[in-house]
Amino acid sequence: MSKVSVRRHLEKPEQGLVRWPGLDMPLLRGSFSMNPFTLMRRFTEEMDRFFPTKLGTGETDFWSPAVEVTETGGTFLVSAELPGLKKDEIKVEVTDHNLVIEGERKREKEEKREGYYHSERSYGRFYRSIPLPEGAQLDKASAEFSSGVLEVSVPVPKTEHSRREIPVHEGEKARGAGG
Repeated sequence: MSKVSVRRHLEKPEQGLVRWPGLDMPLLRGSFSMNPFTLMRRFTEEMDRFFPTKLGTGETDFWSPAVEVTETGGTFLVSAELPGLKKDEIKVEVTDHNLVIEGERKREKEEKREGYYHSERSYGRFYRSIPLPEGAQLDKASAEFSSGVLEVSVPVPKTEHSRREIPVHEGEKARGAGG
């Protein structure tokens, strides 16, 4: 299994930008006081930047690999399927609040036969940001890449999860609504 380096990246808020919780897309301060057409143009530009498409083809330059996230035995484990990629095409970083996996896949296919030539190229960037649990030990994070699967583990404090079933009762409104 090859080792993938995990770099720590400190988040610094960008001047003039506001981060919306749960979204990686920055919103401009004062957006809601500007001309509606300017707001719509800026919103469209931001959407195009995050979800680029090749005009008229429906193909995207962006893909999102399958990711599985588990937490067991004091370890936060993220497994990402990255078929066809090499270790050097993957970048893994931890910030104070997120694990970021990004890179680019490039596929080139060329076929030559008598009287026939076929060439295809496809490229796709990916970016996944996974929220880390409170108390994650970022300096002990590690990543391994083998057979197209990236596994990142981050030690976290063990937490007790309590569970209690809540009985569901039928209310007066529900009984009276039907008849």
